[in-house]
Order: sequence, then structure tokens, then C-alpha cells
Amino acid sequence: MAKNDEDNISNGSRNGYWTKFSESKLIQVEREILNVLKTVYRTWFVSIGSVVGKDDKVWTIALNEKANKTPVVLLHGFAAGLCFWILNFDAIAKDRPVYAIDVLGFGRSSRPKFSSNSLEAEQQLVKSLEAWRVQMNLEKFVLLGHSFGGYLATSYAINYPDRVKHLILADPWGFQEKPPKLNVPLWFKLASIVIYPFTWFNPLASIRAAGPMGPWLIGKIRNDISAKYSSIIENTDVFTEYIYHCNSQKPSGESAFHSMVQGLAWAKNPMMHRYHTLRQNVPVTVIYGEKSWIRKTPEAELKNKRPNSYVKIEIIPNAGHHINADQPQLFNNTVKGICEVTDDREFQDFDGKNPKYTDWDKRIEDYLDEDDFSGMQIINTRL
Repeated sequence: MAKNDEDNISNGSRNGYWTKFSESKLIQVEREILNVLKTVYRTWFVSIGSVVGKDDKVWTIALNEKANKTPVVLLHGFAAGLCFWILNFDAIAKDRPVYAIDVLGFGRSSRPKFSSNSLEAEQQLVKSLEAWRVQMNLEKFVLLGHSFGGYLATSYAINYPDRVKHLILADPWGFQEKPPKLNVPLWFKLASIVIYPFTWFNPLASIRAAGPMGPWLIGKIRNDISAKYSSIIENTDVFTEYIYHCNSQKPSGESAFHSMVQGLAWAKNPMMHRYHTLRQNVPVTVIYGEKSWIRKTPEAELKNKRPNSYVKIEIIPNAGHHINADQPQLFNNTVKGICEVTDDREFQDFDGKNPKYTDWDKRIEDYLDEDDFSGMQIINTRL
């Protein structure tokens, strides 16, 4: 149920002649997706001032705002939007406030021109998150980022540790540096030769270049994503349309991401080079999909970087990169368990020197079904 849904407020009418992008269509398909929610919500543009552009606005959704528990802030990944959390909103917001945004430069948020320098573009995005937080008057929260959102969430936590009660990274992109030599099959090498010239352009340029055929192209190459939401969205073409209209606009956040990438999928400035600078009293949980293409960072390596801090890795069985959609119930229960423990007084008093986490993992397990936990336990022993 929508409450005070300000669909008519925008950054100006945006439409594309060749790409067939329609702002009104994006508003329509987003509303259709959000209509499946059982929790009362509201959506609106949050003005954050001239952080990157002249008058930046961040499209925001809030659920269960009056609840007293620690809020959760959700950051989507590359080429996505806040609707990618549609399978998670109701469950996580059952007893606590939940906020999600279209990251600046993506979805319905403003699309300013970011720096072409990778570190500068990253800091611009981080500063936009902080400006949004200030306008939202959020003191502390659990910060959950998926993929590229996990990369940004970590950078934010490093810069603003006082605001983050727990950092949850869902299949985070950009942590490991590019290996000096990869042992890959011949077909991959040949495909890379063909694809490499396209890395000079923004990643989604082909969708815009396809013009009127763009929606069809999305349906063909990413129909797997839309299918993940078929349990609650009867007509998955709606989600395909959502993906298309989020990504057929002016390449803003997409260009910022492109400046941070080297090769096909590696970060120019890997987060592991800076991860140790995260304040030691900020707890971190990393949730990986068992079958994800993302390279998993071993728990021992993460702990060695921050020896006096809480660091935990969870692996969701039978889940790929989109773990929140592949196994939503298990993902939601894991996140809810982490949030409940985060609210515990002992957790809040932790100073980074005298760990008090001996029973935390057991308490998180209480939120999981026995079969689910057994599966996670078996898989986690492999890392």
C-alpha cells in the first residue's frame, strides 16, 4: 500500500526518442511492482543539494518508519533500482524501519555528470549518500549493499563509521584485485577478444544503441532476472520493462561505475586495499551466493585485515549473484537475525578490543529453519 506516493515529482520530464525511454512508463511499472507490498510505504524525492550536479535528488522508499528498532538502509547494485528489493521489503520491514534508494545516477534519481577519475567518482557517490542521510535525519543504521552497492557501502562505512551499526555486504563487487594471470578456457579468451573493444564504452551502451529493440534485448539477455520475481509478480514483463527504463536513460551512474572498472569486471581500486581502515568497532557480515560468479574472499583473510573486529561470512546455498532474489526467505531471515543481534546491548557496547560475540552466531541461527541452517553450515566449511 502506497502512502503519500509523490510520483509526480521528478527532475524534469525525461523521454528518449531513439531509446524509447519514458519517464511516465518507468513510474507506471515501478508502481505496479511496489503494489505487491503488504507493508505501508511512501516514496518521494529527497533533495540533497549540489553534491555532484546543480540540484541532486534521490528517489527514496520508506517502510515501517515509526518502528523503534535500528533502521536498515538498502543499496542496490549496478544497473538496478530499489525495486530489486521487492522480495525483501516486507520481511525485513516487519518490525523495523527500512529505507532504499535509487543510488544517485541510477533509476529515478538525478543523473549528474560524475568525475571520470575513479576515486573521485566513488567519493562523489559516497558524499551523496551522506547528504541523503543528513536530509533523512538518520543517526545510525544497518547498511546493506548488494554487488556494486556493497562496494559503495564499504566506502561509506570507512568514511562515516559513526553512522553504521553493522555493515552487511551481499555478494559484494570490487573487493579482490585482478589476478595477474587467469587460467580460463579457450572459449572465454576468444570471447574476451570480441568483447574487449566494447569495454571502451559504457556497459549498457548496447541497450540504448538498440533503440526500439532495447526492451526486446533486455528480455532476451536478462530474462533470468525478471523470472526471479515471478513468485509475486504475475507478469514478469513488467520487471523487464522496469530494468529497461532504468537503464535506457542518460548514462550517469553507469559512467561513474565505468570509470571504476578495469577489464571486464575488476575494480581499479579494490576494496581489500582499504578494508583494513574501516574502524574496528564496525561489525561486518558478508553474505555470498554459493553459485555466484563473484570471487569469494576467505573469512580468514577478512579477519586478518581486522583482527579485533567482528567479521563473519555466510554463504546462501543454491543462490547466484542475486542472492536476495534467488533465495529470498533464507536471505531475509539471515538479515533479520543479524539486525536483531545488532540491536543487542552487548553488541552496542563492543569496543573492538574485547569481543563479546561468542553466542551471536547461535542467536542468528535461531532465525533460520533447521534445514536451511544445516545447508549453510555445510557450505561455509568450504571457504
